[in-house]
Amino acid sequence: MLALVKKPRIEISLQGEQVDELIEWINKKFEVSILTSDMSESIAIEETDFWKEMQSNRIGNLLSAARLKANLSQSQLADKLGVRQNMISDYERGKRRLSPAMAKRIAEILHLKVERLS
Repeated sequence: MLALVKKPRIEISLQGEQVDELIEWINKKFEVSILTSDMSESIAIEETDFWKEMQSNRIGNLLSAARLKANLSQSQLADKLGVRQNMISDYERGKRRLSPAMAKRIAEILHLKVERLS
């Protein structure tokens, strides 16, 4: 069985006895999606809800990951850019679009290719 815990994002592959009981236990604390219950059956990643969710906010997810890799908080990145922290949060959540000028500034600070943010 292939299961996905949405938040925190964890992918679990389970085989053996009492798998359903274990999934039921995990589901008490986390939201779980079963991607497939037959491991001989495969699903293209592009067809999963997880993939669709990640792609819907690709730039925000990339920005968040790059910021964390640079060991910066949202507030620290905002200070470097001269903007408010909630603006960074809005970019990461996909609530605000990056302008080309802001994408360039962020790319320079986080050492990214600006094309990745467009």
